[in-house]
Amino acid sequence: MLHGSWRANRNGGINHLVLTRIAPRQRIRRRIATALVGVFLALPLALTLVFRIVPPPVTPLMLIRLAQGYDMHMEWRSLDAISPHLRRSVIASEDAKFCAHWGFDLDAIDNAIDNYEDGGKVLGASTISMQTARNVFLWPGRNFVRKGLEAYLTLYLEALWPKRRILEVYLNIAELGPGLYGAEAASRHYFGKAASALSPHEAALLAAILPAPLHRSPSRPSAYVMRRAEVILARAQQVRLGHDGACRD
Repeated sequence: MLHGSWRANRNGGINHLVLTRIAPRQRIRRRIATALVGVFLALPLALTLVFRIVPPPVTPLMLIRLAQGYDMHMEWRSLDAISPHLRRSVIASEDAKFCAHWGFDLDAIDNAIDNYEDGGKVLGASTISMQTARNVFLWPGRNFVRKGLEAYLTLYLEALWPKRRILEVYLNIAELGPGLYGAEAASRHYFGKAASALSPHEAALLAAILPAPLHRSPSRPSAYVMRRAEVILARAQQVRLGHDGACRD
């Protein structure tokens, strides 16, 4: 009995010793996990608040392109210094419901899901708000992880930025050619004029290259780009900008 009791006490002591060693590790892991979750939630929130006022100085895509050997040309302009023809053309081309939705075009998402289920690729459904969130915070790609992060960050933008700011940031950081970002840099490169002076046709040509700006040119447009620009030009005439230059009536 004494031997059995000693063995039980010895095992109990060992178990207690193991538990006392494991417990601090578990607490450390929990603290690290809590800290990571806090950073994951707080950092995008902080940057979203900062970029509501301050222009984003650089984006992940710009850094990736630099690593690939491209230059980086970007000249920030306020929304009022960007032609309303380009604003209308981009809305008509990329997100016709931009002023009506809260970041997500549910009809477009349904169509994209149907296309995927039919064996197609994960294409479309990205609103201007979603593209802005992706351009500001994320890397290019079409996998579901990146799409999930994009949707999460879009909620921040829609909650904390007015539509005017979303459109303004988008038009200043969107990739519009090799090493070209934003309306001003692209307008000067392709047409030799400020973004404020773009004609309706020039604006439609710029909007027409947005899905593939590294392979299309508005100054030397292919037959496809010309056809797409004509469609955008017709649709842009139906886009009404609010008194804030974007959506507000």
